Amino acid sequence: MGSEVGIVMGMATVELKPEEALVLIDFLIRFRDTELLTVEHPAEQHTLWDLCAILQSQVPELLDPQYAEKLNNARSLVASDDWE
Repeated sequence: MGSEVGIVMGMATVELKPEEALVLIDFLIRFRDTELLTVEHPAEQHTLWDLCAILQSQVPELLDPQYAEKLNNARSLVASDDWE
């Protein structure tokens, strides 16, 4: 089974191969701990590109004429104290 994303009842679910998940979690933990986004291994870049490609096919807002407005609204909502 490969990487994939699905949207069910308004929630996006990303499925990764175990190796991709391991590479991604290490990358994210390093960013959380250092606040620096650096690619230390080609596998990290490859995994991020794969994730980007998966999400691009599932996020219709990318093609919406109101993309910038929707992005700003989403950022505000996710950054708010009420976000779960």
